[in-house]
Amino acid sequence: MTKSSLRQFGDYLTIFISRCKVISFFIHPFFSILQEHKHKLISRKLMNTKMELEYTINTSPKVLFPRLSTAGGLSEWFADDVHVNNKIFTFIWERSEQEAEMLMKKELQFVRFHWLDDEDPKSYFEFKIHQDDLTRDIALIITDFAEEEDLESAKELWDSQVGSLKHLLGL
Repeated sequence: MTKSSLRQFGDYLTIFISRCKVISFFIHPFFSILQEHKHKLISRKLMNTKMELEYTINTSPKVLFPRLSTAGGLSEWFADDVHVNNKIFTFIWERSEQEAEMLMKKELQFVRFHWLDDEDPKSYFEFKIHQDDLTRDIALIITDFAEEEDLESAKELWDSQVGSLKHLLGL
């Protein structure tokens, strides 16, 4: 390269760098807005709404609890089949399966699971048995999380599932 072509190349490089700075000046705020929007979308996606559903199930907690906390009991009403390996429950419906970890269990009172593929680490689904002090009626309280637009269909699904449980129990 000659001195003239080096000087010309240097001039082009200087112009290119200055144009990049100008472009960067205008584009940087745009990228900041995109990043902020991305974080809002992610956090909104992770923010499920908690719902609690209560069903009267007049049966003994000793009869009900195994159907909420064991593979055999859950496969009678909740899924087509259920397998357990340590605290990981694999729920099978027709040709699909989903895994959940049993997070907590208190005998004859409640059991809590977390879907392993759920992006929200704070979400869970829980079956709690509550006995009314006055009437002695037994209630099954289900806690679950769903996105706002899916709450109604999630409730309908739980209504159907609990209907199967009640039928199984002869209620």
